[in-house]
Amino acid sequence: MTGIPEKTAVIILAAGKGTRMKSDRAKVLHELNAVPMIHYVVKTALAVTPGHVHVVVGHQAAEVERTVTRQFDTGFVTQAEQKGTGHAVQCALPYLSETVEHVVILCGDVPLLTLATVQRLLTRHHQTRSDITVLAVHINQPKGYGRVIINENGQMEGIVEEADAAEYQRKITLINSGIYCVRKPILAETLNHIRANNAQNEFYLTDIIGIGYQQGLRLGVDIGDDPHEVIGINTLAQLERAEKILRAHPGETA
Repeated sequence: MTGIPEKTAVIILAAGKGTRMKSDRAKVLHELNAVPMIHYVVKTALAVTPGHVHVVVGHQAAEVERTVTRQFDTGFVTQAEQKGTGHAVQCALPYLSETVEHVVILCGDVPLLTLATVQRLLTRHHQTRSDITVLAVHINQPKGYGRVIINENGQMEGIVEEADAAEYQRKITLINSGIYCVRKPILAETLNHIRANNAQNEFYLTDIIGIGYQQGLRLGVDIGDDPHEVIGINTLAQLERAEKILRAHPGETA
């Protein structure tokens, strides 16, 4: 992938409060084996593309910035109002270098994602010349996750969030990890078309897939091998589970 990292930026979504953690602390500041979970994600991002990492902060923004800058050198973007993941990425786009051609989007509450998986996503994105590539995984109990919709021709045509899914869609086991690689001009264009007409009244980043399908863009799916890597931590129980996984597989994150 010669030259690819220099033309790639990473946006880390870390603005959420995380009310289900039953704590006043920003979700990404909760510790995973005595390390703030945001550190795992930033370390992976910097290993992908040093110098082009931007963290979107919101709830307890100053504390999140302090926590990150203790060990890492990244940019920060403030999402003053939490209007959804699509809005968060829109806030970050103006801060990306003009030399950037591709954008990897990571989640600050998905700390078990490995560098190898992100690099494989990037490789697939470039080899298939896709406009948008989504990291997805099959899980037996997909409740709570957005479902990846694949049509009868094997094409991805959208992602539907659980709250908006029909009953038959909730039976789909291929779920969205929240991890993407997108051509920068395509990201800017598709984000301009998203609307907050959903159960949460938020601007979903996932809507760029349906918009891209309607526009005839080249959409790709990279299906990961290990669903544990894309566990999103939203509760204390999930945090405890992630700690156990990390102790069982030390050294596998970046």
